[in-house]
Amino acid sequence: MISLSDVKSSNSLISSTLPPGLVAVFVGATSGIGEITLKKFAEYSRQPRAYFIGRSQDAADRIVAECKALNPAGEYIFMKADVSLIRVVDEVCKEISVKEKVVNMLFLSVGVPSIDRSQTPEHLHLLAALNYYSRIRFITNLLPLLQHAPSLRRIVTVGGGGHEGPLDPTDFSALRVPLLGLRGHLSTLISLGLEAVARTAPEVSFVHDYPGTVKTALLSRAEGVSGVLLRMYVSILGRWVCVPVEESGERHLYLATSARFPPVRGGSAAVRLGAGVGVALGTTGETGSGVYSVGWDCESTSRAVRELLAGLREKGMVEEVWRHTEGEFNRITELDGG
Repeated sequence: MISLSDVKSSNSLISSTLPPGLVAVFVGATSGIGEITLKKFAEYSRQPRAYFIGRSQDAADRIVAECKALNPAGEYIFMKADVSLIRVVDEVCKEISVKEKVVNMLFLSVGVPSIDRSQTPEHLHLLAALNYYSRIRFITNLLPLLQHAPSLRRIVTVGGGGHEGPLDPTDFSALRVPLLGLRGHLSTLISLGLEAVARTAPEVSFVHDYPGTVKTALLSRAEGVSGVLLRMYVSILGRWVCVPVEESGERHLYLATSARFPPVRGGSAAVRLGAGVGVALGTTGETGSGVYSVGWDCESTSRAVRELLAGLREKGMVEEVWRHTEGEFNRITELDGG
């Protein structure tokens, strides 16, 4: 486990290690983990510029004011959008690309308080759309800006890192995957999707993490029997099992800035490692392999998960996942006349 004191020590070096004017994009940052990580980024960085994307203008106005109070030298730009839609993701990314030549950090934490099988107007499973398809679209659209960044080049997606499980190749979008297998399936889909993208961008590092149980608005809005059970679990055991929101923000900023998670090539600038902390194992089981699946404690995933991913990799599942993903994107853009 990377201790909270080590995490805070690393974050305290951001202002002296990384250059001023870092550009970050936060997707899903008007509440919860995205919001607190955005605030930590504002607190620790020099003259940061942060785009944050969500649906609540009222929340955004509050967050801009709070970030300005933390760091008046920063710039905080809200973009109101429903990012469950791929065409909307494309519009947001186009707007950012017009304004920026580089992006240093892409942080993805958008979610939905439901695990039903509802679909978006683009005929994607809503849960999978927000956890996988939309995020991958942000990544691929903004990847050129990340690749051109002269310093930090990091992507963090908050999901189920370390909880990868069996993947149903006949149902990548998880419309029929049994409830008990849903987290494992989607977590594997995310990790393999990141591996596919990383093959084209060795100078960028990718982190897929599990945040633990964090008391956020998303938790309170979780629907159905599973939502009731989860709130009961947190109510009874929360003192022992929950990660405090402030700690979650510190840990996620650490994932986004520490040299513990380097890219394969180019060694992009990041906060140097503290004493006794080494470079993390990637999803391939190799140190510093560029794609990392980590738990709430910032430690690499277990041997069992790495072996599961290795088996899927050997079966060509990285390629299969990517063919499916590109197929869905092509289908959607053709529907839109793109």
